[in-house]
Amino acid sequence: MIVRQFLQWVRNATAAERAEATSALARAYLYSDLSSDDRAAAEGAMIMLLDDPSPLVRHALAEALASSQCAPPSVILALASDQSEIAGVVLERSPLLLDADLVDLVATGGHAAQAAIAQRPMLQAAVAAALAEIGSAESCLLLVENASAEIAPFSIDRIAQRFGSLGVFREALLARDDVPASTRQTLIAKLSETLADFVVARSWLAQDRADRIVREACEKATVTLAAVAPVYEVGGLVRHLRESGQLTAGLILRALLSGNLVLFEEALADLADLPPSRAAGLIHDRRGAGFGALYRKAGLPASAYPAFEAALSAMHEDGFVAEIGGATRLRRRMVERVLTSCENAAAGEIEPLVTLLRRFATEAAREEARLFCDELVNGVAPACGGRGTYYDEYEERLVA
Repeated sequence: MIVRQFLQWVRNATAAERAEATSALARAYLYSDLSSDDRAAAEGAMIMLLDDPSPLVRHALAEALASSQCAPPSVILALASDQSEIAGVVLERSPLLLDADLVDLVATGGHAAQAAIAQRPMLQAAVAAALAEIGSAESCLLLVENASAEIAPFSIDRIAQRFGSLGVFREALLARDDVPASTRQTLIAKLSETLADFVVARSWLAQDRADRIVREACEKATVTLAAVAPVYEVGGLVRHLRESGQLTAGLILRALLSGNLVLFEEALADLADLPPSRAAGLIHDRRGAGFGALYRKAGLPASAYPAFEAALSAMHEDGFVAEIGGATRLRRRMVERVLTSCENAAAGEIEPLVTLLRRFATEAAREEARLFCDELVNGVAPACGGRGTYYDEYEERLVA
């Protein structure tokens, strides 16, 4: 009876009055002790109101029903396909929408619908994957910032590939604790590309010089990233570097000269298609024959072999003394020793290697001077011990 009177009254009411009455009807359906007949009539009335010409009415219906588990599913589904201001309320809040519904709406609902879905609490991985693949930039950023969303590593990586050149995405992704090292490296590479394009476009540097500077900066950041990442993530980082064409002899040599043995071993193991433990055994073979065979199997250039051989020889003789920065920066003594060894070798194909080692030596000297000056300014005595997490994890890995 009450619903019948409502339907008769609503025909002549204004849009604002209909919206207010619709909200009251929806709340009565959810929270009042209605008889089964009145409940069925109320649901029928709400279905009818889906065709109301005023968006105020449909928006009021969405606001009243969106958060409830007891709302009529047919009404919720219809509202989810309404215009964006109305659909967004339901898409962001309704617990009645299944993952399959949300995935379909990501594909068909437009940017506003994607943004609403990305903000849903406890968003599931399947929906997050759909957003990462085809979602707009706005929706993907909202997804990354949604702390309760379940985002698989491959979805995070896909977002980094699509939007990593945008600073706001790099900042949001790097703020998350679940971003793997390989994705962080993708962001480093994206930033490097952006900086290179910027300086070249303004004619500040020639293209080839900008590319070299940016490449070396990216390699330096990659070695630092590998040093601070958990040991179990380094293998995935190496695979990413190889697949993206960044696993070069220069990067691997930088890792060795920085004392980053985990990255060095994982890189050679991946290139030679050997288990990391087997590659480590060949690397640490003091006779040298094992490493030579591993180096050739890895397909690294023969012209760079003298530098690797000299670095390993120095490591076997002296080891790596713990320094400030751990395995994140070039070791000056090691670089200079390798450079001296290579400069005394025959000229020819080794000249590009000597040039690279000279740049490494300059970088190591500048870094050491900067750290020394920081210590003087801060009144801190130079650190000479305390091996740190990287070395502890490395020892555990060797024992295992």
